[in-house]
Amino acid sequence: MQTNFTPAQLADPDIRTADKILRACVHCGFCTATCPTYVLLGDELDSPRGRIYLIKDMLENDRPASAEEVKHIDRCLSCLSCMTTCPSGVDYMHLVDHARHHIEKTFRRPFLDRVMRGVFGFVLPRPALFRAALNLAKLGKPFSGLLPVKLRAPFAMAPSVIPKASVWDQPRVISRSQPNTRRVALMTGCAQKVLSPQINEATIRLLTRHGCEVVVAEGSGCCGALNHHLGQDEGLAFARKNILAWSHAMASGGLDAVVINASGCGTTVKDYGFMFRDDPELADKAAEISSLARDITELMSEIGLMAPVNATGRRVAYHSACSLQHGQKIRNEPKQLLKDAGFIVLDPPEGHLCCGSAGTYNLLQPEIAAELRDRKIANIESTRPEMIAAGNIGCIAQIAGGTNLPVVHTVELLDWATGGPRPLNLPA
Repeated sequence: MQTNFTPAQLADPDIRTADKILRACVHCGFCTATCPTYVLLGDELDSPRGRIYLIKDMLENDRPASAEEVKHIDRCLSCLSCMTTCPSGVDYMHLVDHARHHIEKTFRRPFLDRVMRGVFGFVLPRPALFRAALNLAKLGKPFSGLLPVKLRAPFAMAPSVIPKASVWDQPRVISRSQPNTRRVALMTGCAQKVLSPQINEATIRLLTRHGCEVVVAEGSGCCGALNHHLGQDEGLAFARKNILAWSHAMASGGLDAVVINASGCGTTVKDYGFMFRDDPELADKAAEISSLARDITELMSEIGLMAPVNATGRRVAYHSACSLQHGQKIRNEPKQLLKDAGFIVLDPPEGHLCCGSAGTYNLLQPEIAAELRDRKIANIESTRPEMIAAGNIGCIAQIAGGTNLPVVHTVELLDWATGGPRPLNLPA
């Protein structure tokens, strides 16, 4: 794609990056076939190619975003399926992230949109606030039908039971009595430890059972993805805290890996090196943290799963989260681990399409998200599974909201198979 940025514009490193990305696009349109919003809506501007044209025009002309551009860029899930499909290697992820930050700085959204995005960006990354908000939403759920349509989605998604906080999410070092072969930091995250604290607990049990000393570092927390994808600068502040926390843990005793069990977070942590590439103080540390980042299934594939001690043999439909299969290119490892654990693993049709969760997407674009969820569930249920496994808390919550099948994290099944407790929502 030909671009026409001026020398003055190209002096900005972010514009130089955008220019390089835009020039890689050859207009082939392969991305349209795998883009969830284009598949649903059939609008060229709701395809990656269409959005690339919009972003190019907006950045080249160095002007504020228009309402039309914002509408179509907001509809992008950042599922990154287009990057898997693209034969030219277009780095769409960094281009759309740049566009979202430009929108945040130059476009004044309607009042209700500003409030919602501001609240989500402030509350969801802070576990104590998020827990309080869920309790309020639970109380207000019976009256949510009286609210404007845009405000109903957060109430609809509020769980009826909010688990107690886990002590294992507090800063500590967890080790088995025998000598350890690896020392790893666990990112406990933010929303996940409120919605499903058992996922971190299962991860810690699995890791220590396989010879890892697990560090929950003081000062680590939200990865910053939620704010970053909303175009909010606070995402960098959260990322900075994690880099400093894990760098301190590394200096204190070394780290063989930074383990992430929410794939949406993992994609962002692996991108810290890029996000801080121009920061003279953090560039090297950020790049080192990114190089150490491992999804839990990635690390367990490196370690090798011990022989199962609990009989499993159940039919599991594996939902491959977009952030795992497209963002991190991890596709076969989770399925192979589940097979090694004794499960019968099923591959649903259209496994490359997003479930509609995508961070806050199901809260901000609930109609499209619901269509994608229902399509995903229909494909999953066509395989006649006994349960569904996924590696991302957003996907788990989204899919569970539309099916009676139990939906669990992959790590919960691996933990159960190798000696841990049965996942909470699995029938005997």
